[in-house]
Amino acid sequence: MPADLDTLADQYWEFLLSQQPTYALMLGVHRYDTELEQLDEESEAARVVRLDGFAAAAEAVDPEPLDADDRVSRAVMAFDAGSAAKLQRHRLTELSVNPAMGYHTMLHAMVPFLPLTEPQHAEDVLVKFGKLGESFDQWIDRLRAGVAGGRTPPALHCRMVADQIDAYLSTPIDADDPMMQMKPPMAGADADAWRDRLHDVVRDAVRPGYERLRDALRNEIELAGRPDDRVGICWLADGEDVYADAIQRYVTLDRTPQEIHEIGVQTVAGLEDEYRVLGKEVLGTDDVQEIYRRMREDPELHHTDGAALVEHSNRAMAKAKAEIGKWFGRLPKADCIVVETDSGPTAFYNQPAVDGSRPGMFFINTADPTRWGTFEVEAMAYHEGIPGHHLQLAISGELDGVPAFRRHAHIAAYAEGWGLYTERLADEMGLYSTGLDRMGMLSADSMRACRLVVDTGMHSMGWSRRQAIDYMLAHSPMTEATVTAEVDRYIGIPGQALAYMMGRREIVRMRREAEEALGADFDIKGFHDTVLGSGLVPLGLLDDLVKAWVANAA
Repeated sequence: MPADLDTLADQYWEFLLSQQPTYALMLGVHRYDTELEQLDEESEAARVVRLDGFAAAAEAVDPEPLDADDRVSRAVMAFDAGSAAKLQRHRLTELSVNPAMGYHTMLHAMVPFLPLTEPQHAEDVLVKFGKLGESFDQWIDRLRAGVAGGRTPPALHCRMVADQIDAYLSTPIDADDPMMQMKPPMAGADADAWRDRLHDVVRDAVRPGYERLRDALRNEIELAGRPDDRVGICWLADGEDVYADAIQRYVTLDRTPQEIHEIGVQTVAGLEDEYRVLGKEVLGTDDVQEIYRRMREDPELHHTDGAALVEHSNRAMAKAKAEIGKWFGRLPKADCIVVETDSGPTAFYNQPAVDGSRPGMFFINTADPTRWGTFEVEAMAYHEGIPGHHLQLAISGELDGVPAFRRHAHIAAYAEGWGLYTERLADEMGLYSTGLDRMGMLSADSMRACRLVVDTGMHSMGWSRRQAIDYMLAHSPMTEATVTAEVDRYIGIPGQALAYMMGRREIVRMRREAEEALGADFDIKGFHDTVLGSGLVPLGLLDDLVKAWVANAA
């Protein structure tokens, strides 16, 4: 890599770590262990300026003398920094109240797994979380600024998050507080003394910060919040521009909301034909609504125990690990484990720590096991774990000679498109145990296809929250509790839900075109290694990489 691009890549990665210090710690990078995310308006404005600067600097690098890999670095930095700057310029922190994936709940999910491998790390996190109340105060100030400017979150989400905080504050600190689940690297009296000090931090800084956030949400922000029939971003004065920039960030393609909406409607209709065929075989009926009802309501088709849910996930992972060598040439060194949680989304993945101290982890939320259909678990495991996000993100993190910002980039359409692609790939690999588990693959597809319809419906066409929930209930087998949680997630992050199906469609198209071009010479391992071999990239750039592989293989 030329010296100027190499220096720029290092500077960009260091900047990203400095802006996401908890993520840095989760990766095992300890340079910012005493810091917390800065949510104030001044920091956000400065961040946008820096992002714009990195995007402009990357675009100013002459691509002609660069080799292929350096051109990828240049393009990824320009996209990542530029699209992030556009979205952050809209000051979305003023609207950021998300019961599914908010800062307040994701912290609880991650904190017990922070890699504290040296005594100094343990000392530093006491400083870090001693600042949490200050971070929440910044958040409260931003929400108040949003109210003053007529830009508010949905009132229902304010109430839901306040209720979540109430539930958290009702738990005893010693026994149940997620902060107290951190594991110090010391033992004996040293560990006990550290836990005593951590208890004081939670009592004196963390919980009072949560209390202030709850009170502000309940007594101020909720009163000004948007009603349920105006949950979409389109109801704000700048909503159309926000959503356009969100689509660019999360989809990485030039598509209008109407185009994406129609793709969703068509995909939902196509899935009904698959349900009819498989439903006749598995459930004895080809009536789509009856299939949905059985999958949604039959208690025999739902989990009731969190431990059994985790064990089910582990069995699926074991099957995938046994087969991946037949489909992938490049495999990650890091392992992947299943982790039970009662916080955050229904399932999510965290990549391994860079120092090897922690494997890749996919988290499964067992707070209400009955929300999980038995048929859903295998598709989820293949998406979040192997061959999904773990192969994708662990391999990316282990790439040699690739700048760190690329090894740890998160480009949603690529990341989530790959995860969804692997749910169908798992079927090709013979991983689904039964026809009912294959029905779970269709259910997962229904969720992602419906997302295209309801996300654009709410954020571009003005749909109400109830309208979005009713659409998903009519066109998928998900329970109302699951659908409701999903819709609330989409409300809180406009555009992110589009990444999954839009990304999968593009990866499938690239594979189909490669198969057609190469015929008998098509190598599935080569295709997968090409898709995974450059880290996370925008879909247009991935298309170029696959076409180059096809040209070389022809």
